[in-house]
Amino acid sequence: MEAVRSAIRLLLMVIFLGYMMIWIMMPTNTFFMHWFPEIHSKTNATYFGKQGAYMLIYSFPILVIATLGCLYLHLGNNNGESGREVKDSRFASWKRPVLVKGPLGIVSWIELSFSTMFIALLIWSFASYLHNMFANISQQAAAQGLQVWEAKLEMSGLMLGLVGNICLAFLFFPVSRGSSVLQLFGLTSEGSVKYHIWLGNIAMTLFAIHGFCYIIFWAKTDQISQMLKWEKISVSNMAGEIALLSGIGMWITSLPRIRRKIFELFLYTHYLYILFLVFYVFHVGFSSSCIILPGFYLFLIDRFLRFLQSQQKVRLVSARILPCETVELNFSKSPGLSYNPTSIVFVNVPSISKLQWHPFTITSSSNMDPEKLSVVIKSNGSWSHKLYQKLSLPSPMDRLEVSIEGPYGPASTHFTRYEKLVMVSGGSGITPFISIIRQLLSVANTSSGRTPQVLLVCAFKKSEDLTMLDLILPVSGSTLDISRLQIQIEAHVTREKRSTTNNEKFLRTVWLKPNAADAPVSAILGPRSWLWLGAIISSSFTIFLMLIGILTRYYIYPIDHNSDMIYATTWRSALNMLFVCVSIAMTATAAFFWNKKGHVKEMKQIQNMETPTPVSPDRELESLPHQSFVQATRVHYGERPNLKKILTEKGGSNIGVLVSGPRRMRQQVAKICASGLADNLHFESMSFSW
Repeated sequence: MEAVRSAIRLLLMVIFLGYMMIWIMMPTNTFFMHWFPEIHSKTNATYFGKQGAYMLIYSFPILVIATLGCLYLHLGNNNGESGREVKDSRFASWKRPVLVKGPLGIVSWIELSFSTMFIALLIWSFASYLHNMFANISQQAAAQGLQVWEAKLEMSGLMLGLVGNICLAFLFFPVSRGSSVLQLFGLTSEGSVKYHIWLGNIAMTLFAIHGFCYIIFWAKTDQISQMLKWEKISVSNMAGEIALLSGIGMWITSLPRIRRKIFELFLYTHYLYILFLVFYVFHVGFSSSCIILPGFYLFLIDRFLRFLQSQQKVRLVSARILPCETVELNFSKSPGLSYNPTSIVFVNVPSISKLQWHPFTITSSSNMDPEKLSVVIKSNGSWSHKLYQKLSLPSPMDRLEVSIEGPYGPASTHFTRYEKLVMVSGGSGITPFISIIRQLLSVANTSSGRTPQVLLVCAFKKSEDLTMLDLILPVSGSTLDISRLQIQIEAHVTREKRSTTNNEKFLRTVWLKPNAADAPVSAILGPRSWLWLGAIISSSFTIFLMLIGILTRYYIYPIDHNSDMIYATTWRSALNMLFVCVSIAMTATAAFFWNKKGHVKEMKQIQNMETPTPVSPDRELESLPHQSFVQATRVHYGERPNLKKILTEKGGSNIGVLVSGPRRMRQQVAKICASGLADNLHFESMSFSW
C-alpha cells in the first residue's frame, strides 16, 4: 500500500510542477506563438472547440491532482496515518515566525518564501506582457490613430487584467473547507483564510486599476460609450464593469475595521461573489475563464456538499451552562466519525439566524468521546449572547434546532513529537487546547508511547472565567487516569486581586429531549469520504465534458464551425456555467443520499436511546477548577503571565509552543519565538482571525 502511495505522490509532484511551468511560460511568446497554437490545433475538435485547449491546459491538471489526492488521502486513512502523530520535524524551523506585526499578521519563513515566489511570478508575468505588447506599440498606435501614451495605457490595462487572473485562479482554494488539495499541502481551510485575504486584496487592486485604465482611455479618446457595450462576440465591457463593482463591494466591506465591527455586513455582501463570477465569465468568455475554473470548480463541489449537510438538523443532547456566560453544547455523534484535535465545525441556530454560520473549535476527543461531539461558545457577540440567554433561562427549552457543517480539521497532528508542550491562551482561546489535552489523556491511558509534558498558561479577565478549565473533562465524566499525563496549569486572573466568586453561581447541565427528525453528527460522505469526494470530482467533470461536447457538436458547431465569430459568447458561457452546476449537483446529491442510507439504521438506534437522567447535582464554582486538577493548577490574581520568562526558561531540546487568543497575545508569543532567545521553540498559532 505504501508503494502505491509513493507512486501517487511522485505523479502528483510531476503534474504540479508541469502546471506551475505553464504559469511561468504563459506570458511568453514561446507559449502564445508555439505551444498554445499546437495544442489548440490538436484539440480543436467539433466537440469542444477552442475551450478544449483551455480546459486541457488549465483545468485538467488541477482536477487530476484533486482526484488523485483524494485516493492518496484515503489510502493514508486506511493505514491509520490520520490518527498517527507526525514524527517528521525536518521543516519545523521553517514554521518559525519571521514577521510578527504588520498588515500580513504573523508570517512564517515558509509562508514568506512561497509569498515571495508568488509575487515574483506576478512581476515576471507583468514584465513579460509589458515587453511583448510594447514591442511594436508605436506602429499599433499609428495604425489606430492614437497617441503612443494612449496605446500604452490601453495595453497596461489589459496586462493588469491578465495578471489579476493569476490571483483569481488561486483565490478559491483556501476557502474550500473539505479540499483534498489543501490536505495534500498539510493545510486547513481555517489556517489558509489569510491566503485568501492576501490574494483577494492583490486581485482587486489589479482589477480596479485595470478598469480605471480603460475608463481613462475611453474618456481621453472620446469612446466613453464603450462602457455600455455588451458585445455579442468576444469581450463584453458592461459585464466586466458589473463584475468589478461587485468585487469592489466585497473588497470594501472586508476591510478589517468594517469586518470586525459590522460582521453581518461583511458576511452578506460577500455573497456578491456569485454576481462577480457570473459576470466575469460573461466578460471574458467561458474559454478564457477556464484559467480560474479548477479552483472554483472544487469550491462549488465543497459548497454544495456543505449545503446538503446543513439541511439536516442534528441532535443536541445537553448543554453545560457556565456562570461566565459560556455554554458547552454536546451533540450526539456517529461512532464512525473521527476527527483530530483543533478541528472545527460551523454551527447554525435557525431560531437566532437562518443565515449566520459560526465556526467553533471542537473540544471533545473522538477517542475519549466516541458518541459525543462538543463545542464551547462564549457570549462575546449578539449571536452567542442570544444563544446563552435561550439556554440559561430558569425554565430552559426542551429542544433547540441546530445544524452543523463539518467537522473540518488537519489530516494529522504532531503534538506528541515534542518533549514539552507550552500552550498559551487568552479567554475563550483555551478551547483548542481542551481537545488537545483530552487527546493526550486518551493516548497516555491507551498507549505505551510517551506523551509530552504539558504546561497550560491561560489568562482570564475574571475569576468566574476559571470554570472554563473544568471543561477539560467531558460532561459524562472520565475513567481515565489523569496522573498519567504530566500537566501543569498556570491560570492568571488579570482584572481581580482575589476571587470574587460566591456560592450562588453554579455550573449546571441542561438535558434536551430527542426528536425523530434529528440525526447524530456524521461525515457528509461517510467513513470513506475521500474516496467519495474523488469520485464526485472525476464523475462530475466527465458528465460536464459530455454535456458541452453534445452541445458544441450538435448545436454550436453547425452554426459557427469553431470560428467563435457567430454564436453569442454570452449564451455559450451561460450554458457552460449551467452544465457545471448540473453535473456537480447530480453527482454530489447521488453520493450524499447513497451514504445517507447507510446511516439510517445507526441514526434510528441512537434516536431510540433514552435520554440520560440528570441525577448528578450541580457543582459550585468555588470548587473549580481544583476539583479535577487541584494538584496541577495554580491561580494567580491581578497579574498577567510573563510569557518571555516562561518561554525562555523552559528546559528541553524540543518544545512546541501553541498560542490561541487575542491578536496581541499571539503577536507577543510569535515575537519571542522569532527573536532567537530559545532555538528549541517551535511556534504554532491556533487562532485564525477573519
